[in-house]
Amino acid sequence: MAIGYLMVQARTAHDAVPLSGIQVKVLDDRGNLLYNLTTDESGETLKVPLETLDKSFSQNQYFSGLPYLSYNVLAQGAGFNTLYVTHIPIYEGETALLPLGLVPMQSMQRRPEEKKIFVGKPAVAMQETRVQEGGTPSGGTQDDNASNGSLPSGDTLNGVLPGDGAGNAITRGGEEASDGRVLRQVVIPNPITVHLGAPGSYATNVQVSFPDYVKNVASSEIYPTWPENALRANIYAIITFALNRVYTEWYRSRGYDYDITNSTAYDQNFVYGRPIYESISRVVDDIFNEYVRRSGQNAPYFTSFCNGTTVTCQGMSQWGTVTLAERGLTPLEILRSYYPKDIEIASTDVVTNVVTSYPGTALRVGSTGLNVETIQKWLNRIRRNYPAIPAITDKAGTFGDSTREAVVKFQQIFGLSPDGIVGKSTWFKLSSLYTAVTRLAELDSEGDTLGIGTVPPSTVLRQGSTGQDVITLQYLLDYISEYYPGIPAPVQDGVFGSGTRQAVIAFQRAVQLTPDGIVGAATWKKLYEIYRGINQNVPVPGPSPEPSPGPGTGTGSQEYVVRAGDSLWLIAQRYHTTVDAIKKLNGLTSDLINVGQVLKIPSSQTGPYIEYTVRPGDSLWLISRRYNTTVDAIKKLNGLTSDMLNIGQVLRIPTR
Repeated sequence: MAIGYLMVQARTAHDAVPLSGIQVKVLDDRGNLLYNLTTDESGETLKVPLETLDKSFSQNQYFSGLPYLSYNVLAQGAGFNTLYVTHIPIYEGETALLPLGLVPMQSMQRRPEEKKIFVGKPAVAMQETRVQEGGTPSGGTQDDNASNGSLPSGDTLNGVLPGDGAGNAITRGGEEASDGRVLRQVVIPNPITVHLGAPGSYATNVQVSFPDYVKNVASSEIYPTWPENALRANIYAIITFALNRVYTEWYRSRGYDYDITNSTAYDQNFVYGRPIYESISRVVDDIFNEYVRRSGQNAPYFTSFCNGTTVTCQGMSQWGTVTLAERGLTPLEILRSYYPKDIEIASTDVVTNVVTSYPGTALRVGSTGLNVETIQKWLNRIRRNYPAIPAITDKAGTFGDSTREAVVKFQQIFGLSPDGIVGKSTWFKLSSLYTAVTRLAELDSEGDTLGIGTVPPSTVLRQGSTGQDVITLQYLLDYISEYYPGIPAPVQDGVFGSGTRQAVIAFQRAVQLTPDGIVGAATWKKLYEIYRGINQNVPVPGPSPEPSPGPGTGTGSQEYVVRAGDSLWLIAQRYHTTVDAIKKLNGLTSDLINVGQVLKIPSSQTGPYIEYTVRPGDSLWLISRRYNTTVDAIKKLNGLTSDMLNIGQVLRIPTR
């Protein structure tokens, strides 16, 4: 019998917080227990072997059965709802990496609920609907993963508009539609918003990083055992299809609040919470910012595709790519076999919502300069959440052995090739994770500043409302969105606009309240129960943003209120200090601490300012309100001569 592998990762808040101590049971398709695993301090289990079928079956398009064996995973952890993931395909020689999206229990919740995720077979094995060039579905029925729904009047399928009456298509291949909008440049959306159903259905939206989206789609569409050039050709098509949707604003120009759907009748397969496979992950990390276009054009080409066996189309045949790869064709030659001969592979370095753009040159041992200092800063901050990453002892800006060791461990934790070199995929993940951990710390601090108590406001809010209670509402939604991927984060501007209403409706649907977009007593109560549940059950590292040393800083301390699940070791890790230092400063004679106890935390970094990363919708006035300071004080500390801000800009915020 052939062998494949499974590894499980339990993390939350966009990977900012690893969940240790999660109990993971691996079961066969009859419910027999095979492994009983526990996640470590990085939220990972051991990699375990599982029996499966020979990979030759998944490389043969004429094999009529499923070319793998399926397994199930049951995950349980104190303070979290239970997750049961079923029908996980395991392939010979492949490692399936399963992310566990565990949801924290609410403050008044007595027992965990169970959520189920059905993974199932990839689209290449389905008789699914695919849309041909003429905009008409061909063959089969919509797959089980897509929800029912319909497009608004006048919309069409897969980016192809109806003819103009003379037999000509109005648009194809990603060119601008007469009633659509097109961005001026090709950008990598970070995150990309995916609608888990057909257009127009009342399904959930989720936001995921673009590389993770592509890895999920490729794992949901094709077999990971295919030749590498076939994998690359398919992944190029997947990337380009999604970027075409973003570039043409195909859904957003029609009033939808997402970029793409997971319905194979309209877009490409995406199963939220499914495992991804190492062979696919490696390819995506290498090419996630590359796409197909026609020579002389900027737009991503409309790369339609189908499996090529049970369903045929005028686009790419997924099974056909295997045959061509076995003949020795390159990925580009394979693509040109299905699309116009003048297509080419282009790349874009424009990624939205990143702190700093990739410098264009990989960093390695011997590299020096500001970019090295930047990744060292990121790694040192991420290390507070992931203590398995070793400390960097190299001089700032010098890429030495300790920097390499930290990079290697980071790459191992996040499924990247552990070569110790910071290329574009490692840079992107470092930047994204640094943003996630600092964002979470900012939200914790903001909650303290706003004075979120235990009693909800009594006001009824609806679209058009303004004031402090709206800021409180927006903050709660923003905070909860870090742990509930189906809830969008509204802009915190104190104005109850359409974005806030959409977030309220998504929240109400998630907690099974009437989705009317009005915040009354029931919605306030549920917001507070979930907010308190997160604070009680999720081991968030630190209640405030990490202070940065500034002029006149000196050794001092800061206060910390002990929360459920805390230990002196965890607190010491969060604040980059030691258990003995905390015990000495507080006069403790044992390691026992109590919920609500106020501890002094030693710090040599308690200074006159904290760092804040500018987000979409921010203004100096709004930031000054959040941190109880003034616009003039922020401008003076940062040497600003105007009120203009840029997304990703790092500001110093005065703390006194």
